[in-house]
Amino acid sequence: MKITQLMGASLILLTLNIHTVFANDHQRRIDIDTKVVTQHKAKINGQRFSYTATAGTQPVWDDKGNAIATLQYTYYKRDKIDDDSKRPLLISFNGGPGSASVWMHIAYTGPRVLKIDDEGYPIQPYGIKDNPYSVLDIADIVYVNPVNTGYSRVLENEAGELPSKAKQKEMFFGVNADIKYLAEWLNTFVNRNERWRSPKFLIGESYGTTRVSGLAHELQNRQWMYVNGVVLVSPTEIGIKREGPVEAANRLPYFAATAWYHKALPTQLQAKDLDELLPEVERFTINELLPAIAKGGFIDPDEKRQIIKKMAYFSGVSEQFITQNNLDITPSSYWKELLRDRGQTIGRLDSRYLGIDKKDAGDRPDYWAELTSWLHSFTPAINHYLRNELNYKTDVKYNLFGNVHPWDRSNNNTGENLRLAMAQNPYLNVMIQSGYYDGATNYFDAKYTLWQLDPSGKMKNRLSFKGYRSGHMMYLRHADLKSSNNDLRDFITTSLPAPGQAAKY
Repeated sequence: MKITQLMGASLILLTLNIHTVFANDHQRRIDIDTKVVTQHKAKINGQRFSYTATAGTQPVWDDKGNAIATLQYTYYKRDKIDDDSKRPLLISFNGGPGSASVWMHIAYTGPRVLKIDDEGYPIQPYGIKDNPYSVLDIADIVYVNPVNTGYSRVLENEAGELPSKAKQKEMFFGVNADIKYLAEWLNTFVNRNERWRSPKFLIGESYGTTRVSGLAHELQNRQWMYVNGVVLVSPTEIGIKREGPVEAANRLPYFAATAWYHKALPTQLQAKDLDELLPEVERFTINELLPAIAKGGFIDPDEKRQIIKKMAYFSGVSEQFITQNNLDITPSSYWKELLRDRGQTIGRLDSRYLGIDKKDAGDRPDYWAELTSWLHSFTPAINHYLRNELNYKTDVKYNLFGNVHPWDRSNNNTGENLRLAMAQNPYLNVMIQSGYYDGATNYFDAKYTLWQLDPSGKMKNRLSFKGYRSGHMMYLRHADLKSSNNDLRDFITTSLPAPGQAAKY
């Protein structure tokens, strides 16, 4: 064990030498078991306090006790807490699969966030600023990077060889493999940091919602670690299928929200507030559009004409376009079509963003305007932040998007497993957060998932939904950064049982 004290700075570098590659080896490899600890101060939710940040790596062990991978994480812990048993621990994952836990880390819940404008667009010079809305005031937070994301990597064996691609897929790169090894890793993390008594919450974004849905069950049934809450940010299908007429119909409320934002709706609809418009569109979607699409080519011609007229009214595209697509408008064609007459395309993950294509013709945009915008901000910010503020320095490349493909998506029962975890654990609550302008995981699909999660309806008082006037990463818009953190803060505090309240029905 090696401990180095840097004079004049509140920094301790602790390295456990388990297959560690030292700097003088001049090899681009990550230390397998290490941490850098720094001290900071914040003013969050009106409170001033100090906190400790730990940036490090922790091994993934196989059944024989060998380190087969190492995961890089960042752990924030509020100082001067007398009783950790009452202090929640929020465990955060992003998605992809293959995406680092960078997005929510430095743009949503963390104590430091991107320097961007109030609508989420990049500004220079790039950097980080304080986040006065972070939930660190009421919960400690750990951001975990799965294998091949961030600085996390698969490790070589004693012979200096990496496992075969097939073996890596079996160990790490699939719905169930991912959940299994992360649950084991979290067991080690909780042990090392003595957080067994703390209330625990899982939060995942995009594919991370599949991950945390499965983890809630895996932690309870394989690690015997029970959680108090699961937060699904911009959720994927989590094994709850949305196919055929349901998939086609569910897009319309998102289309309406997007058209409203771009002022592409008829005057009478444009004059309404979004909160007034969307319930009207949702009722039409469920009560009229879904049954109509289900009738396929045998729908009555008069009914079809009325449905097409109403779809055009709510979506901002022409009746001819809807007719040509047989009432089934793909998102990619909508991103190209809505503002075609203005010579612009709209974003996928956040349809507020505008793009310019080489040709106005075609059925999909040339690129995703929102993603290129985000990478402007996030890439320099996370690299600068880890190295210069958290003092975690390595020559290993930080993978915002890592190679985890082909990903095994078979046997995805994460939604059903989340339902079962809730049934097993009366303390467990679930909240969904979605942006109305998200075209990749649209908000009405998220509502549908919520409705189908517990078909019995017996646990619906433990399920909640929050919507925001932004996209996939709703927290990039300043107003939603505040409101989404407040919603998360309320969810955490209200999901904690009252003193003496037993976990029983």
